[in-house]
Amino acid sequence: MNRIEKFFGVRNEAKLRYLDGEFEVVSAGEFVRCAVTGQPIALNDLRYWSVDAQEAYASAEISLQRYLELKAQGDVSRLG
Repeated sequence: MNRIEKFFGVRNEAKLRYLDGEFEVVSAGEFVRCAVTGQPIALNDLRYWSVDAQEAYASAEISLQRYLELKAQGDVSRLG
């Protein structure tokens, strides 16, 4: 982080590849966005994601909501 980023509070969104039990940083950053709410999630706080949908979620409840939504839409290709 450079001085300008610290001074103005600029933060970069990371790009991740979600794997089973871990994630790989494709593009460095401090946070990712929840696929459902758009809320930023600090990488240190990231606990919920879908490997098949390659999406991050802010909470277990949101993760379940998204799973059921994709299942109801019949988007089985994204659910594995």
